[in-house]
Parts: sequence; C-alpha cells; structure tokens
Amino acid sequence: MSRRLILLLALTCGVAVGNIYFPQAISPLVASALHVSPDSAALVVTAVQFGYAAGIFLLVPLGDRLPHRPLVVTLLGLTGLGLLAASVAPALPPLIGASALVGVTTVVAPIIGPMAAGLVADDQRGVVSGTLLSGSIGGMLLSRTAAGTIGDWWGWRGPYLMAAAVVLLIAVVMARVLPTTRPPSGHRYPELLAESLRLLRTEPDLRRSCFYQATVFAGFSAVWTTVALLLTGPTYGLGAPAVGMLALVNAVTMLCTPVAGRQVDRRGSDAVNLICMLVVIASAAVLAFGSLGGALGLAALVLGTLLLDVGMQSGMVANQVRIYALRPEVRSRLNTAYMTCAYLGGGVGSWLGARAHAHFGWLGVCTFLALLAAVALACHLPATTATRHPRATVAAQNT
Repeated sequence: MSRRLILLLALTCGVAVGNIYFPQAISPLVASALHVSPDSAALVVTAVQFGYAAGIFLLVPLGDRLPHRPLVVTLLGLTGLGLLAASVAPALPPLIGASALVGVTTVVAPIIGPMAAGLVADDQRGVVSGTLLSGSIGGMLLSRTAAGTIGDWWGWRGPYLMAAAVVLLIAVVMARVLPTTRPPSGHRYPELLAESLRLLRTEPDLRRSCFYQATVFAGFSAVWTTVALLLTGPTYGLGAPAVGMLALVNAVTMLCTPVAGRQVDRRGSDAVNLICMLVVIASAAVLAFGSLGGALGLAALVLGTLLLDVGMQSGMVANQVRIYALRPEVRSRLNTAYMTCAYLGGGVGSWLGARAHAHFGWLGVCTFLALLAAVALACHLPATTATRHPRATVAAQNT
C-alpha cells in the first residue's frame, strides 16, 4: 500500500471512530435541551458503545467474507443515515435508539485494520497498525473538540448534522480509492460468527488481550464519560467547549501510537502492555487531583487524561499486534472477538462511571479506574513471567 492510501485509511478510521466519542462532549447539552438528568443523558454514550460492540460482533466478520470496498462504503452510508436520524430525535428514547444504530454501523475501523495488515509485510504491521490507530485517536479526540464547539454554537443537534455530512463525504471517497481485495474466507455467515466465539475459547493469547483491553478501556470510558459532568458542574462551571479543549490537548497521543508500534516490533507486546498498565494506574492518581478545582485541578485533568490516553492507546497497539500474529487467515474474526470484548468493557465502564460519579463524585471515578488497571496488571504479571521463563513454567506444571 502507498503511504497516501494508508493516510486516507487512517482518516476514514478517525471519522468512523469519532462517531462513538463526540456524544461525550455534548451530553450536558442533551440533558439541558431534552430536560433530563445528566446521568440519563449519559445513556446516549452508553448506547453508542454497546451498539458498537454489537456491530463489531455481527458485521466485522464479514470482512473475511465480502470484498472490502462495497462493505466499507455501505456501512459508511448507513452510519450517515443514522446520524441524520439522531439529529432530528424529539426526545431521549429515540436519540438513544438512533445512537445505538450509529454504533452498530460505524464499525469501519476494525474492518480496515485487518485488511491493511494483510496488505503489508510482517515487519511493518506494527507501524501500520499504529498509524491507523493514530487516525482513530485523532477522530476520538478531535470529534469531541468539534462537537463541543459546534454544540455551543448550534445546540446538540449541530454535531450530529456535521458528522453525517462528513461520513457521507468519506463514503464517496472510499468508493473511489479502496483497493480491490479478495475475501480470505468462503465460510457462511453463521460459521463466521461461531468462529469468533471458538477463537476466544481456543486462543489463550486472544483471551488475555481481550481482558487487558476490556478492563483498561472500561476505566478510560468511565473517565471520559464523566469528565464532561465534572467540567460543566459546580466544581468548574465551564461549558461544553471545555471538554473539547481538554480532548484537543490530548491530540498529542496521535504521535505516540506509531512509536508504540515500533516498540512492539522491537520488544514484543508483553513488555509494552506492562508499561501501559503502570501508566494507567499513574493517571488515576493524577486525575484524582482534578477534584480540587481551579488551575491546579485543570492541570491535573490535562496531565492525567494525557497519561490515560497514551497508556490505553499504546496498549491497544500491543494487543492488536499480538492477536494479528496468531492466525493470519482469520484476522477479521480475531479482531471481531477482541474489539467486541473491548467495547463491551467500554459500555459497562461508561455506565458504571456515571453511577460512580453520581454516588461518590470524581474521586469515585478515579478509584474505579485505578482498580480496573490494577486487576489487569495482576493478571498480566504471571503471563509475562511464563513468557520469560517457559521451561520453569512447564516444569512447575508437570510437578
């Protein structure tokens, strides 16, 4: 693949992924306009994440069965229609339903990832995965910035209309530039769905990669779902654009994932995962100072979310490189299992994060993040030891 095509694919990933995250910045505006509580408005974020998990499980396996160009273009078109439906929702329940539909169809990034991995050399997969993930991170962060600003100008419906226009434009571009690919599998659709579950049962490295990402991403989602409530609440009294500006500061993480990819290519996934989990735990400690308010609190939120984003995204690169190396002929199905678990964790994390914030405030959210990262670390350390000392592990098992 040419570098130009890789960058276009990264842009497409960013546009698709941004649809999952921009509602986080405007949930206070939704609450005010539709006359519901902030915690109820946060259900829009939860719905799109659970929808995304369902879409990954149901639709991403088709990347092993159908040509990529018509599949990607069709999904982008359906996403645009879902965003238009959300923009005219008259109340919270229809908005939640439209958000779930957007989540189901905006699953282009996990389809493009395995496709790109099959079009480059083995020793370039880490770099390409990191580049595509940088595009996804850009969409994740910049979509919140744009949504906060547009929502402040035009209300909460404006970001949905803008997102619909961008998605439909990208669909036209992808129809022209995506290469013709040959599906690697001739299995029927029910067999593809069953294969993802079977891979989870039979591949230990896939299971632990899923667990690492689900736990860390749950904490990540809890923080970014509730930080809007913190910034717009009495502690800071800021508007929706403040959430977008916080996300914009974290755009530096787009530069970190290609570096993480190179480190994975050199040192292996386990070493990078270990560092990332420690970084996430450190981020929880820094974020806790955000409850103080004022300049010190804002500085803590900036540094803490930066550490959290770097740790979570770099860990995702490590996990994806690990699973892509397992069985090249079923990469889409491996990615289906992995991303489904990740976004199920994210959806649960968003919901539990909103509950923690409602009952225990911001410190409760930070504690929740630290506990999840500690659980992931506790499960990772024995696996790392087993990888470094395989003979000792086999001897202990035989004994």
